[in-house]
Amino acid sequence: MDDGAEAGAGRKPVRAQVPLGSGARAVLDRADRLLAAARRVADDHTDVRNGVLKAIIPLRDALVRRELEGVPVSRLADVTEGRLRLGALEQAGYTNVRKVLDSSAYELCLVPGIGTQSAGQAIVAARRLAEAMAEHVAVRLDADDADDTDPDSTALVVALNRMVNAGPDIPRAVAAAKRIDSELAPLLPPARPAGDRLRMLLTGKRRRQQAQRAVRSVDAFLTDAADSEVPLLLAQAATDLLRPVAPAAEAWLDFQVRPADHLVLLAELSELSPDLDAAEGFLPDDISERVRAQRLDDTHRRVSLRGYQAFGARFALAQRRVILGDEMRLGKTVQAIAALAHLKSEGRTHFLVVCPASVVINWIREIESRSTLRAYRVHGQDRTVALAQWTRHGDVAVTTYDVLGTLAVPGGSTLGMLVVDEAHYVKNPETRRSRTVNSWAAHTDHVLFLTGTPMENRVGEFRNLVRHLQPALLPGIEYHDVAIGSESFRKAVAPAYLRRNQQDVLTELPELQQVDEWEEFSPAARAAYRRAVEAGNFMAMRRAAYADPATSAKLRRLRELVADAASNGLKVVVFSFFRDVLTAAEEALGPKTGSGPLTGPGPETGSGPVTGSPTVFGPLTGRLPAARRQELVDGFADAPGHAVLLSQIQSGGTGLNLQAASVVILCEPQVKPTLETQAVARAHRMGQLRHVQVHRLLTADSVDQRMLQLLGTKKRLFDAYARHSEVAESTPEAVDISEQSLARLIVAEEQERMALAQGSASPVV
Repeated sequence: MDDGAEAGAGRKPVRAQVPLGSGARAVLDRADRLLAAARRVADDHTDVRNGVLKAIIPLRDALVRRELEGVPVSRLADVTEGRLRLGALEQAGYTNVRKVLDSSAYELCLVPGIGTQSAGQAIVAARRLAEAMAEHVAVRLDADDADDTDPDSTALVVALNRMVNAGPDIPRAVAAAKRIDSELAPLLPPARPAGDRLRMLLTGKRRRQQAQRAVRSVDAFLTDAADSEVPLLLAQAATDLLRPVAPAAEAWLDFQVRPADHLVLLAELSELSPDLDAAEGFLPDDISERVRAQRLDDTHRRVSLRGYQAFGARFALAQRRVILGDEMRLGKTVQAIAALAHLKSEGRTHFLVVCPASVVINWIREIESRSTLRAYRVHGQDRTVALAQWTRHGDVAVTTYDVLGTLAVPGGSTLGMLVVDEAHYVKNPETRRSRTVNSWAAHTDHVLFLTGTPMENRVGEFRNLVRHLQPALLPGIEYHDVAIGSESFRKAVAPAYLRRNQQDVLTELPELQQVDEWEEFSPAARAAYRRAVEAGNFMAMRRAAYADPATSAKLRRLRELVADAASNGLKVVVFSFFRDVLTAAEEALGPKTGSGPLTGPGPETGSGPVTGSPTVFGPLTGRLPAARRQELVDGFADAPGHAVLLSQIQSGGTGLNLQAASVVILCEPQVKPTLETQAVARAHRMGQLRHVQVHRLLTADSVDQRMLQLLGTKKRLFDAYARHSEVAESTPEAVDISEQSLARLIVAEEQERMALAQGSASPVV
């Protein structure tokens, strides 16, 4: 009964009086009923689980056969140590392993030079390769299959639906059932004589004492189980596991509404477990062992955790003051909520989440849907009332960096935990928000920083985050240590830093397909670009491709991509750093039909609007209140079929969940590689149903091309030190490119390239 489901945890002192005769029989009867209920739950859960496993088999076999089509028949030599006459098979048309696998021994014997023994060896070798490949292929579900007649996919969705609909308490109930069977069942045989007075009289002294001790233990176990409401938990689980099987259409609809719940189960039951070292962030053994030993109570949690997520929550609890730097889409919010729920079960009452204003509503929703904790919005007009209620009643206050500065820092360690979302906002120790967070952190035992981008430019910025949490680690994070390589750096920060990557732990996420869409300047755009270069105006250079919307090649390609998405019923999110670029995109897509801050049709461009005028939401900008941003995202997600969301990348690329979109269009490359990564991660995250297409609109022989060259070096630095990778090839200082220096460098090089350098002209950045 792991993670808070221990029926016998915290047992009370055993009773002094031993139940005998009828009293013992009553105890044993209760024990038998509890044991029977536990075994029914375990058996029913096994049946439901086996239903999913059975449904996976044909889909996995089909995937294996598809993969084996690309494996040349020569690979069979690796399995048979060269004993097969593969040349004869190839000449007969058996060019890949699948053809051999799908053949009978009789068919292979018809090939000249292939006898009965060789045919049998070939088939056995093909089966071995298929079995090996089956351990690595990932069975996936696609939302598009809902409109298909594929019976195998439908059977899997229906089987998964049974487990999902059984509810979030099933893991606790199954864990409780296993503990009852392992701990209570062995007590019953030695306790049986105590239920019969005559039998006790005829039993030897030693066996009588043994029976009495066993009855005491059984009685204590039952008392603790009743106090923990285990019988009620088992009764509810038994009912939930026996719910009727949903019709196929209903199961597919539920899958589309709750994709993450289904996909997490699918990954777990497919046994696509991530590498343990990767799931634990490649931490040193001593820290990993301490974290694994940390108990994680789920009494106040209402969501199942993946293995790596449970480890992350335990890491935050065991290490107390840490940075959770998981890559986007791995569920850092859920891990934080799991830690809060555990501390609540330990008696902590007040918790505080600090985050950007754009994600306050998202935090409120996540806390209240994934735990029993109540969330208070200490932001906006009613923040004073919310703060008073939180102070009086406890649970979680959610506030912003700006509002935090107006709140009084507690005089003692009154907070159960301080959670700081998008913690890279406080990487500069000189800012007011950084000093405010540091003051609160100094008065809180448990502090959890969440950020997917802990180091964007300099290792020094990462050191500043650690300074808030565990300053004693700073001497081990000096630059000369970092220069030795990434391994040294990760070892130095391990007590305070945990990071996992999607490719290592999130096996069920659909593929991400990234395409660079290169275009040429139109004459009008080239003239605008030349003027911007002459003026040294970096920002004007970046958006010159949109200077004349009527002839813009980027806008033409944007319309084509949106039209293609519309024909397939896919949702699209369009990101740009610039508000005027989004306006041009909005006008290029035709009359606005969605809900957004602007109304009325815009002028048509070049080749006309997208056929049918898609439903367009936005633009989502930093000027919109957080509630309005969430309304746009909700409207976009709820729109039937194709729709387009326009968003500034710095507003929609952080915190908001955009997994309704399966097509992402980036209107220009960004100065910070992490800004693009975060934006794409809004769509390509756990819960995404379809393959995600990312299209980056680029102009050749321009600032776009030079930015990609320079930022490639910068991204490799981030990968070496913040992600798990090979030893870094150089120190951070050697490849650091700040926004200002990058702008100046590109402007100067473009001026030189275009023979427009004007001496002291300084770029406008």
